[in-house]
Amino acid sequence: MPPALLSSDSETIDCAIIGAGPAGLTAAIYLARFHLTTRLFDCGSSRAAMIPRTHNHAGFPGGIPGPELLARMHRQARDYGATCEAATVTAIERTGDDFVVRTDRTTLRARTVLLATGVVNHRPAGLEDALHDDALQRGLLRYCPICDGYEVTDRRVGVIGTSGHGMREALFLRGYTGDVTLIAPDTEHDLDDACIAALDDAGIRRVDGPCGDYRINGNHLIVRTATGELAFDSIYPALGSRIRSELAVAAGARASEDGCLEVDDHQRTSVPGLFAAGDVVKGLDQISHAMGEAGVAATTIRNLLAERHPIRR
Repeated sequence: MPPALLSSDSETIDCAIIGAGPAGLTAAIYLARFHLTTRLFDCGSSRAAMIPRTHNHAGFPGGIPGPELLARMHRQARDYGATCEAATVTAIERTGDDFVVRTDRTTLRARTVLLATGVVNHRPAGLEDALHDDALQRGLLRYCPICDGYEVTDRRVGVIGTSGHGMREALFLRGYTGDVTLIAPDTEHDLDDACIAALDDAGIRRVDGPCGDYRINGNHLIVRTATGELAFDSIYPALGSRIRSELAVAAGARASEDGCLEVDDHQRTSVPGLFAAGDVVKGLDQISHAMGEAGVAATTIRNLLAERHPIRR
């Protein structure tokens, strides 16, 4: 069904929030409590929804599953009047001081836009969806050593990656366990002399690829490599990610070479009225960091709108 046409008398909301992960939901809570009109667009692919249980999010000593955290935040936002629409935003277009936001279902006008679309992790090739999700839920597959490196303390860990990125992730995990193996994803490792020296100094094994034929055996994830099958308590893919900044870039926002949106200290992009927070911005890909950026962005949005027209009850 084509998006509805924007009528000349359509309501202009104060802020359209694109993305309903921790950053987008935090901004929705703030903006609703500022008595501003918002619309939150959720395409249903927040990375936080894949977290079996996060143990480093402050305030939850026993940890909290990602889906439960998101559900609590959705409920909190709704309690203050924020609305969420299950839709995929297809374009952001600046018109005067405002924006036209187009989705696969409708079109609306907003005074400001906050992009909180996050990133998508690159998965190991050949890892089927059902096996991926099962391994992820059981902690046999992990994507964030900052989030859950503690959980692999003194365990046998495999890192799928190479070059500087793979080396750095393997070295980071070496701080938790003495049993780390760096596995090349495709063929032979692409490591310069400095990388090899750093890995050797840390006692990290190197195994050439290709790797694949993943399977679960008891409490281990098995992967085939060039030297045979290896079993790990947890495997970390260090394959990078795709930053979902296309909407903002198409609207004229500046981004780094890898796609991270450039923002100032108040989360403003290079396009006036367009803000960004969370993993789509270069920084620490952590729930707490995303929520902090969202609070800064929401407060700046409130003050910007107050400059245009005083906010009074």
